[in-house]
Amino acid sequence: MALTKVLGVSSPINIDMPTAKDIQKTKELEEVLKEYDLFESHEEFACRLEVLSKLNNLVRQWIQATCLQKNIPRDVAETANGKLYAFGSYRLGVHTKGADMDTLCVAPSQIDRADFFTSFVDLLKEQCEVKGLRTIEDAFVPVIKLNFNGIELDMVFARLAVESVAEDQDLSNVNILKHLDLKCVRSLNGYRVTDEIYRLRPNPESFKLTLVCIKFWAKKNGLYSNVLGYLGGVSWAILVARICQLYPNATAATLVYKFFFVYSMWKWPCPVLLKQPDINKLGFNVWDPRINVGDRYHLMPIITPAYPHQNSAFNVTFSTRTILENSFKHGSSVAKNIISGNCKWDELFKSRDFFSDYKQFIMVTASACTKEDYLIWSGLVESKIRILISQVERQPYVNFVHVSPETFTNFKAEPSSYSSAWFMGLQFSQTEKIKLNLTPEVQVFTNTIMVKALKNKLFKRGMKVEVKHICNWMILLILPSWFNNSEQLV
Repeated sequence: MALTKVLGVSSPINIDMPTAKDIQKTKELEEVLKEYDLFESHEEFACRLEVLSKLNNLVRQWIQATCLQKNIPRDVAETANGKLYAFGSYRLGVHTKGADMDTLCVAPSQIDRADFFTSFVDLLKEQCEVKGLRTIEDAFVPVIKLNFNGIELDMVFARLAVESVAEDQDLSNVNILKHLDLKCVRSLNGYRVTDEIYRLRPNPESFKLTLVCIKFWAKKNGLYSNVLGYLGGVSWAILVARICQLYPNATAATLVYKFFFVYSMWKWPCPVLLKQPDINKLGFNVWDPRINVGDRYHLMPIITPAYPHQNSAFNVTFSTRTILENSFKHGSSVAKNIISGNCKWDELFKSRDFFSDYKQFIMVTASACTKEDYLIWSGLVESKIRILISQVERQPYVNFVHVSPETFTNFKAEPSSYSSAWFMGLQFSQTEKIKLNLTPEVQVFTNTIMVKALKNKLFKRGMKVEVKHICNWMILLILPSWFNNSEQLV
């Protein structure tokens, strides 16, 4: 009897080849996704390639100029090379129309992080194609955000222990992490994780279509946001890749159905793994609940496949996990009906009316006097909202707190004020009238923001954060003055 090939951490569940019905259902899925205008044109794809090429040239120009400024001999400076790598959804081939791009700037040892956030930023400011440029140096992974010729980009930085970055530089070898600081390791990890997902998923075309579908479903259902405690792109990619390993010959339609079927029954906090973790040879901190006490409290471990392995769903709270679990169960029911022919794929992408689902809400507002201050301040406030969720969900009678990833924005000319607002629906365990006192929870939330802002010297006059407890009828009075698209301001 032939042995079944192990894919990831186990043998596949099913290796059957697709039926004619499976192929037809997949064609129907692809057509529906096209109707939603998710796939970019050849012209738009070519624009992305041009942007990457221009930025790559800027990186090389900047590295050589910086070497000369540091009095490095001209012959050495002229051979010093760097490179820009794309990773994330673009690298996996699942980026959709208008999606932003994750990029990694790799530089030789002569260049340091301070150069990246000073002289390289200055060079970007000189480019007429660049708009909305801002830096977030104190982030877990420090990043430059910008719009280059209409394409939104996040740029992170890593400095290698080499004098010049080769054109065919291999970033997958773990030894490249030797002698690097933690921030560089984290920056490299984005590319290395993407590369491992790319290598470990069987049946590339089925993987890509399935992931496009699942990410679109997640966005339509308000589940796509790592910063607010849901799941980000890496987590969704790992979840889909694991289903592909379990059903390696399945078409996208079957994989979508199996995705919801498997995760609707998953026993969290049992981790999702694409491979057995590598041996910790270099001593970096890795996710391991046997050793790290804090890892034992992670609610939804989705472990990155590249060393040093981390939980990509670290931000998940009790409330957001509950919402994800409920959504997986609902998705499983809908997908089953689609496969059996009782409904169409459109049913899967129907979004619920968030403001009709709850009677009471928490509204968080962040405001600043200038556009530049607003971009920094709103990002900081949004990054701490999950702390407020964790505090409020401990209240008696609160079942869970449902935060919507949708950001509402507003601008007032007199006096000048830029604002963002986020809403959280409250579900209670009893129907009787409940009096909530959220003062202590709000105090913890606002204090955390202020401490972070002051520590990193971000706080400017006019920056405010407000938290209000409101009823559903008040939503009708509040929302008309807000845009539901933050691009209105940036």
